Amino acid sequence: MNREEQVLERIERARRRKARVREELVTLAHGAGGKAGRTLIEAVFLEAFRNPLLEPLADGAVAGGLAFTTDSYVVTPLFFPGGDIGDLAVNGTVNDLAMCGARPLHLSAAFILEEGFPVADLRRVTETMAAAARAAGVSIVTGDTKVVQKGKADGCYITTAGVGSVDPGVRLGAPLTRPGDAIIVSGPIGEHGVTVMLARGELDIEADLVSDTAPLNGLVARLLEACEPGGVRCLRDATRGGVATVLNEIAETSGTAVVLDEEAVPVRPEVRGACELLGIDPLYVACEGRMVAVVDGRSAGAALDALRAHPLGAGAAVVGRVAEDPPGLVLLRTASGGTRIVDVLVGDPLPRIC
Repeated sequence: MNREEQVLERIERARRRKARVREELVTLAHGAGGKAGRTLIEAVFLEAFRNPLLEPLADGAVAGGLAFTTDSYVVTPLFFPGGDIGDLAVNGTVNDLAMCGARPLHLSAAFILEEGFPVADLRRVTETMAAAARAAGVSIVTGDTKVVQKGKADGCYITTAGVGSVDPGVRLGAPLTRPGDAIIVSGPIGEHGVTVMLARGELDIEADLVSDTAPLNGLVARLLEACEPGGVRCLRDATRGGVATVLNEIAETSGTAVVLDEEAVPVRPEVRGACELLGIDPLYVACEGRMVAVVDGRSAGAALDALRAHPLGAGAAVVGRVAEDPPGLVLLRTASGGTRIVDVLVGDPLPRIC
């Protein structure tokens, strides 16, 4: 039995051990991408819908050369510096397909609108969606619209789904991660989450920030082309829960350790300063145009060059390595020379950022 088979067998055993939701009511923490959300997904949705395509709990499902994904967007405010709920919905779905190694093709879009929502705002949202779709090279080909009574929603919610094609030989996933691999982030982290939080106007903090929302399919294509077959192990976009949550999921799934170098993690001064004032670690703050790539250590140089040659990857950096021990943990080598565990949060300190 090879390493991948061992990892998959361990995952299967772990998933068969039933997760338990201790809370009687759903809370915001359940939708934040942390431990509470993971438990809810495994205990309720995975338990009810269990099948081989769902069990990896990845960004999308791949079968028969096609990738499929779906997502919902409930961001508040709807409009923020650098984007709005419309381009967020398109880019988020395109990115989930790209993380599967797919070329995004077609999207659907369903709208839940609150009675009294301004038609001018709806036009603004659809115009940015159309522009984002053109930029990503996809078409919005079907959809749905529902209107609910005033006070029963928060203006506008959007659900999108997408399909894409996967080339033969392209195979990605956390179980493929192995010791010696390099961890790369495609650019400075945390910009989207901090931008949305400051746009709410609840905090007396000013910063020259815009969301990093962007389609990553072109960047992924450049990366896959630059590396030898199998050189790219896993791709994840660092949305809810940020880079820290993504890396914990990769370490837990693959049974490896991830060792990060704090000084190598790219964070803009404005984001770092805002996070310090908010008491938040940038590693946990959502991005919408950044990805985490796990690549064969021998391919790290070629991967980094390919990413930096693309406008969306100009700030890419190798931020850590995969090790054997301690399995399932993410460690951070701090700037002061110490080491600490980067755990998964129960919930997200910045709710409704996507």
